[in-house]
Formats: sequence, C-alpha cells, structure tokens
Amino acid sequence: MEEPSIGYVGLGNAGFPMAACLAKKGHRLLVRDADPARGIGFVEEYPKCRVATSDPDSFQNCDVVITMLPNGAVVKEVLLGEEGIAPHLKPGMPSVQLTEPLLTLSRLRVDLVDSPITQEQLHAIDDGGATLMVGTDKPEVLEKVLPLLKDMSTHVFSMGGLGAGHTMKTLNNYVSVGSIIALCDALVTGQKLGLDPQTMIDVMNVGTGVNFSTKYSMKNLKSYDTGYQLELLIKDVKIAKDVIEKSGFQSQLPALALKYLEESAQLVEKGADHSECLKGWEKRADVEIKKTDRKEEKRDRLESVSQKESTLCLL
Repeated sequence: MEEPSIGYVGLGNAGFPMAACLAKKGHRLLVRDADPARGIGFVEEYPKCRVATSDPDSFQNCDVVITMLPNGAVVKEVLLGEEGIAPHLKPGMPSVQLTEPLLTLSRLRVDLVDSPITQEQLHAIDDGGATLMVGTDKPEVLEKVLPLLKDMSTHVFSMGGLGAGHTMKTLNNYVSVGSIIALCDALVTGQKLGLDPQTMIDVMNVGTGVNFSTKYSMKNLKSYDTGYQLELLIKDVKIAKDVIEKSGFQSQLPALALKYLEESAQLVEKGADHSECLKGWEKRADVEIKKTDRKEEKRDRLESVSQKESTLCLL
C-alpha cells in the first residue's frame, strides 16, 4: 500500500469529519488521537488510511501534518512537549497552527500557516462545507497547501500575514456573541410584552433578525444541547475583548457581554451548554422564558454540534 503523505492529529467532533473530507477525496492519512479508539474507528471507515504510532517521529515521512486541536496548550504539548512531533518533521514543511507556539516553531524551520474554521450552517463541516480563514507570511506556502484546504472546505479566505486567520476567527466569534446577547435581550423583553418567544424566533428566521443562534443553536428553546459550552463562549469574548483593546479601538460592548455571560455562568453547572446563558437574562428580567410545545419535522429538530475553539493546523 502507498505510504500516507498527510499526517493528521486530532479526531474529535470537528477533526474527524474534516479528516474524512480528505479521505473521501482519495488522500491517504496517517491519523492519531488522544483516544486511540478514534484512530482505529477512522481507519476502519477509511481503510486506505493508517493509525500512527505514539512515537514522536511517526510523522517524519509525511509531507504535511494537520492538527485539529482545541487550544494552544494542547497544540504545544503535541508539537513541542517531551514526546512532541515538531522536531522530527521535515524542514520547511507547511504548518498551520495557533499563535502561541509560532516563535518556537519558526526556530525549527517549519513554514507556518494558521487556518481556523467556522461554518455557515449546522454540520457544514461534515460534508466539506467548512469556511477556512488563512494567515501566512509566505504566499508560496499557501499555494502549496491550498489544494488540501479546498478538499476540506467550501470557502477559503486569505486574510493576510501569519496570525490574521485567528484574528478573523476571533472577530467572527465576537459578532456571533453579539447576536446571542441581542437575542436574549429580545426574548425576555418580548415575553414581558406578551409575545411568545418561540414564535419570535420563527419570525426572525424569515426576517432580518435571522442569525446562527435563531436558525440553529437556540432555534428550539426546549433544548440546551448545542455541544458548545458556556465557558468556551466566555473564553471567546475574553479573547475578542483583548484583540479589540490591543487594536486601539474603544467599545463598551465586549466588557458588557463578558459581564452578562459571567453572571449567567454563576447560575448553571460547570460544563453547561452556552445556550443556558439565557438563564441569566431570565433572572435579570424576573421572567421564565416560555417553552412552547410544538410538533416539528424530524429534519428541523435541533441537533447537537461541537463549536469548540478548534483549529486546523497543517505542518
């Protein structure tokens, strides 16, 4: 069998379907996950791929290594920890990754590209519908990895130099948070004025108020199961607040959003779904949002999806 030329680390809720997009396009992957069973399951589904060993040099013959990991700490451990793979990679290998370890990786002569993901609709990443925001200081490196990026996504945007992809990701998340804040404001206000909250969302979804929350994550007010935790949403706001402040622009909204969400976090259990932030608004408004019991087609039911701060990394 032909040896895999693409290494892939991280087969979580986002990583598995993104890797699958490559496998479906005929790419042979050498995969690894913190949970060995995920790697085994992936290879069973895509038999042309292989599971990497736990040895740090297991990816040394790959032309590119993709990592889909939840945060910078995990990226650093996988690439630069005691069993890190980065020192064993080919010099000049293309790399996409979080900003925290960039300087160290630069010293290892690894070419860097950051390419975080988002999606325009629920489960878009499952079928190659991801949106990638790319940053690199070397246009020739982007050209080298662009075919792979396109095989994993529908939209690829070059945002500028190294780190620009993650800046765009942060600001995208910030806009999403703004819609969540406004939606919660509207729901408690509407109910206090006699409107049915679920019907309000139905109206917004065919009006100018439509957004990701009304269409997907908070479409069904009877469900708190989007797969994305409130503590991760708070982390997103903190990052966005820092980015905006460092740009020199002044806005009161990031601090206000952070205040509201942190107050909500005090009312729910650790690990609570981000849509449970609505409970903070209920408390401040002294109302309990009405959950309308209505029959819906199975295809319209809210499905659980992971929106963790995952990041696509190519090495």
